[in-house]
Amino acid sequence: MAISPPAPRAGAPLSRRLADTQSSPVRELLETAMQPHIISLAGGLPAPDTFDVPGLRAAFDEVLSGPDAIRSLQYSLTEGDPALREQLAAFMAKSGIEATGHDILVTTGSQQALGLIASALCDPGDTILVEDPTYLAALQTFQLADVNAVPIPGDDDGPDPEALIEVARRTGAKAAYLIPTFQNPTGRTMPLARRAALAEAAATAGLWLIEDDPYSALRLDGEPVDLLAAQPAARDRTIVIQTLSKVLSPGLRIGYLRAPKALRGPLAVAKQAADLHTSTVAQLAAERWLASHDLSEHIAGLAAHYRPRRDALLAALGEHLPEGSSMTSPEGGLFVWVTLPDGHDAEEILPRALANGVAFVPGKYFYAGEPVKETLRVSFATATPAELAEGAARLGAAIIG
Repeated sequence: MAISPPAPRAGAPLSRRLADTQSSPVRELLETAMQPHIISLAGGLPAPDTFDVPGLRAAFDEVLSGPDAIRSLQYSLTEGDPALREQLAAFMAKSGIEATGHDILVTTGSQQALGLIASALCDPGDTILVEDPTYLAALQTFQLADVNAVPIPGDDDGPDPEALIEVARRTGAKAAYLIPTFQNPTGRTMPLARRAALAEAAATAGLWLIEDDPYSALRLDGEPVDLLAAQPAARDRTIVIQTLSKVLSPGLRIGYLRAPKALRGPLAVAKQAADLHTSTVAQLAAERWLASHDLSEHIAGLAAHYRPRRDALLAALGEHLPEGSSMTSPEGGLFVWVTLPDGHDAEEILPRALANGVAFVPGKYFYAGEPVKETLRVSFATATPAELAEGAARLGAAIIG
């Protein structure tokens, strides 16, 4: 007589990793912020009017009507399309590091890259060091991987190198996750001297470095700074993550990483286990677009688009925030970090702001350590200059209460 397996119990508990991982508050807030009466300063979504719809349509048409049509609809290499990888490596090399297509792994967005790295480098319970504050979706990724994110003390230039060594030795950390250029959420850029010192400190502590670099191409002012990975002490220990999401289209879901030779195989295995490979047709369309367009020229157009928006938001915040407030003045990226005077709580202000028709992200969600309740993040990415000015006025009124 056959014995049927027991039916799953309704309400059976989730895995500990998923049960302990919180949904992104930004994703939840964006649904509210999409209401037509709300000016959203919350998300970091690229401005839709920067998307090259005709160019991408032509790229997909070329792929699907040409000799690669069948190949574009088939399974592909885990590491990514070879021609695309060569183009991405050439673009990354402009940031001061040597890279060829063999060094590149194409990922389904840069968010997947973070998950692959956590899987390849860390066991459950291991530690990754982070800036404080830092990218909240990275914190979410590390939490899902059951990896502890431990903050590194620092200053306005970034993490303190000596503190990195001390915390690494105390915690047994395996890696440090850093966003050196136009950091999310603060917009801060590490000076070259701090990058060199952190590279030396990581070598002393025996740490892998994870350099998340989604924003460096979006420079609005000032002179470019070479990647942290370009520092001599960092070259053989740094994984660099970049993406086409902020400079071409997030809907393509094309991210990519450059890894030291010792990690390329393990990361490819992690990618195989995750999704076999990134969408073939999206990769080939991205490759055709890159082959027929000057990405640097396209990015220059993005800077011309975002610069007046950043300037409008900074001017309006300076006018409408309460006395004693401070804010960063980023040379690029998409974000401004605001610190209100002592006694304010950004999370308590948010409901008033939404009722007043403006959305932002409270700073508490970006901290791995003790959050600073007076902080908040605003973005100039999607609204017009006039909307940004009005949004800052609404925010100031909500703060005053």
